[in-house]
Amino acid sequence: MLHNKHQEFFDLLAAEWDLMFTAEDLERLARIVERLHIERGMDIVDLGCGTGVLFDMLRRRVGPEGSVTGVDFSLQMAVRAHRNFPFSNINVIDADAIELPFADSCFDMGVAFAAFPHFSNQQQAIAEIHRVLKGGAKFYILHLSSSGEVADIHNRIGGVVKHDEIPPEEKLRIMFDSSRFSHLSVQDHPGLYLASAVNAE
Repeated sequence: MLHNKHQEFFDLLAAEWDLMFTAEDLERLARIVERLHIERGMDIVDLGCGTGVLFDMLRRRVGPEGSVTGVDFSLQMAVRAHRNFPFSNINVIDADAIELPFADSCFDMGVAFAAFPHFSNQQQAIAEIHRVLKGGAKFYILHLSSSGEVADIHNRIGGVVKHDEIPPEEKLRIMFDSSRFSHLSVQDHPGLYLASAVNAE
């Protein structure tokens, strides 16, 4: 039931989602994406893609020989993402991060921007990401706010997202370890949260 309420919440936000990001936000995002070691030809999965805020930045870096696959459990978000970015190397799927409709070991990188706190089962999502990433592939959790700022924002919004948050680093490390990720790195300070881990298999 909680899960469905999250879907409804984000379906209602879809029409206004793009307006939540300022030109400065998008510039900062682009600079962060430049540091993510993206190579031409990579196939990247964008979990909780929303309306496709990252798509153009990722698409340009992987080039026409690579691809970006967006996944969102909000059908309205997925529809808008598809409409916003009708490119041959961008795919959008209405699905849940805890049950991904992909074969094992098919992506070169995974990213979750402004999405991880809303996954209904974060441990299960990490396990699924492990399954669909190739060995040695990186997974990134990215926010334009610190973990504390993210928690405060969601607390202020209230409702179904009131308690949605990024786990403390120690808990996150245990979660990634148990799903066979290694080399967890966390940057957490005002204006940025960036965690990365390497798929160990």
